[in-house]
Amino acid sequence: MNVLPVITKKELQKFIDLPYRLYKNDSVWIPPLRNEIAGQFNSIRNPFLDHCRYQLFLLIENGVEIGRIAAFIDDLAVEFWGEKVGLFGYFESPADYKAAEILMESAFSWLKTNGMQKMRGPWSFVSQEWGSVIEGYSPSPVVMSPYNPPYYNNHYEAFGLEKVKDLLVYQIDSSQNYQIPERILTLTEKIQSRYAINTRILNMKNLGQDVEKIIALSNVSLIKNWGYSPVTDAEVRAMVNDLKQIIQPKGVIFAEDLQGSSVGFAIAIPDINVLLKGLNGRLFPFGWLKLLRGIPRLTQYRMFALGVIPAYQGKGIDSLLYRALYDSIFSQDMKMEINYVLEDNDPMINAIIKLGARAYRRYRVYEMEISS
Repeated sequence: MNVLPVITKKELQKFIDLPYRLYKNDSVWIPPLRNEIAGQFNSIRNPFLDHCRYQLFLLIENGVEIGRIAAFIDDLAVEFWGEKVGLFGYFESPADYKAAEILMESAFSWLKTNGMQKMRGPWSFVSQEWGSVIEGYSPSPVVMSPYNPPYYNNHYEAFGLEKVKDLLVYQIDSSQNYQIPERILTLTEKIQSRYAINTRILNMKNLGQDVEKIIALSNVSLIKNWGYSPVTDAEVRAMVNDLKQIIQPKGVIFAEDLQGSSVGFAIAIPDINVLLKGLNGRLFPFGWLKLLRGIPRLTQYRMFALGVIPAYQGKGIDSLLYRALYDSIFSQDMKMEINYVLEDNDPMINAIIKLGARAYRRYRVYEMEISS
C-alpha cells in the first residue's frame, strides 16, 4: 500500500468517486449527487476554499484506490479560535487498521509540517457536516449528514484520537402520533405576548434581504457555539444558491420584534436523500425528474440551523421558533431530524426534550495533540 497526494484532475475524480464504489452494496448509505460533491473541491463554487489550505490523499493497493483522507487548515477558523487546530475529513478506509493508519499518518504529518498543534475531525468543506456516527447507524442519514461504518471509530481511537465533542440528534415524527405538548403551546403564546415577537416565513420576493439577515443573525447568535467560526458572505450566498432549488419558504422562520428587526431564525431543509436513493449520485437520465416531482411533496426535514441573538437568549424564543416551524411544515407524515445539538448545550437540549423529541443519533468529533 502507498499514499498518493492528489494533484491532477484525474486523481481528484478518483478521490470523489471512491465512496460510490465502496458503498455500492450498502443499503443504508445514500449516494449524494456527484456534481454537488465535486463542487466542494471547486474554489469557484465553494468560497470556503478561499481561506482554506488543504491536501487530499489516496491510498493505493495493487493499482486500485482503497482509501482516502483530506488534511486542511481553515485559516479564518484558526484565527477565530486562537488555536492552531488542523482538520481532517473525507476519510474512507478498509477495515484493515494498517490502511487507516497510513492515511491518518499522512494527514497528521501534513498538518504538523504546516504548523498545526492539534488534529481534529472528521470535518468537511461544508458547514455542519462534522463528526463520525457512533450511535444510530441506521436508518439512512438525512441530507448533508455524514455516514460511516462503526469500525471507523475504532480506527480513530487506535491512532490516538480522543473524543473532543459529541453532537446529538433528535427526531419528531407525526406518523408516530407526535404533537407539540400543550404546555409548550401555552408557553410560546405567553412568550410571544410578553416580548411582542412575531414570526414569519422566508420571503422569496426579498430573498437577498432575508439572506443578509441570516448572515447577520448567524454570526451574532452562534458565535459562542463550539466549533463555530464566522461565515463569510460569499459562503452563505453560495450555500443559499445551492439550497434554493430545494428550500421551502415555509421551512425558514424568522422571529421579529415590533420594529421588524430579526431576533432569531430557524431553518429546516427538505430531506432530498429520500429522493436520491437509487440514483447513484446522478441526475441523468431520470434523476432530475424524480427530484423535480418529489421535492414539493417532501414531508421529511433536517433542522439545519437555529439561532437567537444574545439579547433574547434564555427567553424561550427558541421554543417559539420550533413551534412556528412545526406549525408551518406540519403534515400527518412529517418527520424532522433536529441535527447537531452540542452535548453540553443544556438550554437547547432541555428545550428539545420539552418539545417531546426523542434521542435518535449521535456523532463524535475527535482530536489529538500534534507534538512539535
